[in-house]
Amino acid sequence: FDPAMQAARDERSALESELRRALKHRQLRLYYQPQMESTRGVVGAEALLRWAHPKRGLVSPGEFIPLAEESGLILPIGHWVLETACAQLNAWENHPHGRELRLAVNVSARQFRQPDFVAQVQQVLAQSGADPARLKLELTESLVLDNVSDTIAKMQALKAIGVGFSMDDFGTGYSSLSYLTRLPLDQLKIDQSFIRNVCSDSNGAAIVQTVITMGRTLGLNVIAEGVETEAQRDFLDRSGCHAFQG
Repeated sequence: FDPAMQAARDERSALESELRRALKHRQLRLYYQPQMESTRGVVGAEALLRWAHPKRGLVSPGEFIPLAEESGLILPIGHWVLETACAQLNAWENHPHGRELRLAVNVSARQFRQPDFVAQVQQVLAQSGADPARLKLELTESLVLDNVSDTIAKMQALKAIGVGFSMDDFGTGYSSLSYLTRLPLDQLKIDQSFIRNVCSDSNGAAIVQTVITMGRTLGLNVIAEGVETEAQRDFLDRSGCHAFQG
């Protein structure tokens, strides 16, 4: 026994209790990070979840998302995120520059594996009045490959009503390239870890260029996340990746 173990356990228990209250007391927020195209400007956004704690301030997603996953709180939180994002999409319909924007929403593995996930998405879209064609769900490689047949069935059911799909953090997991031809994806998202040093690391640059070429060959849109400098943007643009966020 180490007293630090008890302290860590007590801290975790307290944070879990506070997270349960956060949803009830509307402490969760969605921030919208713009997604740009080199010729069209802002074409969409990604919904990023933040927790505005009354005493702790902004709690890092890296601190509370794993806890939400393990405790099962990710299910009501994920549903709230989807509802809030779709309500925002519907609100943008009233703005001349907003009605063409697409909104990307991250989906957790636990949320996606629910038997009624497709019905949940359909219901939220119907209740919000949002256009399904402007909603894009982001899935991770590990989620997609966990149960490929179930993944494909759910993706196809939602694509039938217009919902799009992006593979998030591409290149960081254990992807099997053979599945890329089977999955009804619309987009690959290059992880920011490859973008960070793309102008100084030749190996990282080669990986980014390979992903771009592969995605375009497969007819997929490619977007890079973590683009923070003009040099990074210019490298991506020259390499054939014309969509960025950061």
